[in-house]
Amino acid sequence: MRILGIDYGDSRVGVAVSDLLGLTAQGVGTIKNTGKRKLLEDLKDIIDQYDPETIVIGLPKNMDGSEGFRVDATRKFAQQLSEIYSGKIEFVDERLTTMGAARYLNTTNTRGKRRKNIIDTVSACLILESYLSKNK
Repeated sequence: MRILGIDYGDSRVGVAVSDLLGLTAQGVGTIKNTGKRKLLEDLKDIIDQYDPETIVIGLPKNMDGSEGFRVDATRKFAQQLSEIYSGKIEFVDERLTTMGAARYLNTTNTRGKRRKNIIDTVSACLILESYLSKNK
């Protein structure tokens, strides 16, 4: 069964999916977050396509491990996601995923508009890979 990884943000939501064996993560894409209804419709299409047994969402904790307002927004998003998805939803600490994604994109010399469009997808892949490596 597949696992879906999500990097939730106010402007963009990155999505990644595991292979059928749950060993690797591949980017699905980035969805513009233009409002709850449209976002949930777009995610429902992806959920229907991949039929994941679990959805993993990055939890943006502060560097000291405390939870701030971004964690609250992410938990609210997970609650909304449960309106269209009845499977298991889990959270993964994503403290350094955006930095890791930026480092990866620097290595591949991805710049400008392309970088902006892909960084959330790369972050979703890193969130999912973190989950997969802990649950092997």
